[in-house]
Amino acid sequence: MNAILENLSKLGIIPVITINDAEKAVPLAKALTKGGIPCAEITLRTSEGEEAIRKISKELPDMLVGAGTVLTIEQVDRAINAGAKFIVTPGLNSKVVEYCNKKNILVTPGCSTPSDIEKALELNLEVVKFFPAEQSGGIKYINAIAAPYKSVMFMPTGGINAINLNDYLASENVLCCGGSWMVKEELIDGSNFDEIARLTSEAIYSMLGFELAHIGINAKKQEESLEAAKLLELIFGFAVKNKNSSAFSDTYIEIIKEPFLGKNGHIAIYTNHIERAIAFIERKGYQINYETVKKDNEGKLLSIYIKDEILGFAIHLLQKKR
Repeated sequence: MNAILENLSKLGIIPVITINDAEKAVPLAKALTKGGIPCAEITLRTSEGEEAIRKISKELPDMLVGAGTVLTIEQVDRAINAGAKFIVTPGLNSKVVEYCNKKNILVTPGCSTPSDIEKALELNLEVVKFFPAEQSGGIKYINAIAAPYKSVMFMPTGGINAINLNDYLASENVLCCGGSWMVKEELIDGSNFDEIARLTSEAIYSMLGFELAHIGINAKKQEESLEAAKLLELIFGFAVKNKNSSAFSDTYIEIIKEPFLGKNGHIAIYTNHIERAIAFIERKGYQINYETVKKDNEGKLLSIYIKDEILGFAIHLLQKKR
């Protein structure tokens, strides 16, 4: 898969922005980055869009900036010259797509019917924008329409919000989602960048869905593990589940028979999307212990540890059941 598409998948959310004053572009981009999404699709719906892309690309070169609502080849050239790293179109304009392909520019055109998708396949596209998503039938329609087209991924945009975001991202057919609820025009026009950062952070944490899975405690020897689990059952009624490497006290506490990672044990955290959680944690500057990867029979990532400890406890990320 294209490297930019991989980055968009790891981000999960693409803020779709209509900007009326290019001077607000850089503080807006900084607010998005502070909130956890160093990415923006700046639409060319206003005359300020192109200059906004230019300012962000110059001041924040690590920001993944794309141009949206691109309708013509001329707009493609202007957006790329301004610093856009990808192009998004509302519909499937073959001339625009062919031009982007020829220039090795990533383009995701809007598609909402099987005919659109088949045209996209003829144009050798991996990902299409599903637009307008909610008005066109939402995630149920995507899952239905995707069945015959296993090689195509979708980027739903239009009507996506904090409430339905995870319904879309739970689908294996969805690469990422475009949304504007955290970057509404009135927030940008009013320079309310703290609120934009807050809404962005809220969106990220809602998407990742972090929650405590269990606490792991290192026992000094095997006998201690089972004895401790039985004691917790006697006091609290937590059923003992004796396994090869540990004894579980119901699902709440895992007592490790032979110490593994973490001086004292580990804290296991569930997440909705483990790959996106890893990317998010690394963007925050923390390291992942890739030697601890566990996958299922299909090669899907199930769990991994963070290298850093908290008060002697390792942090263990677990993928929630899909």
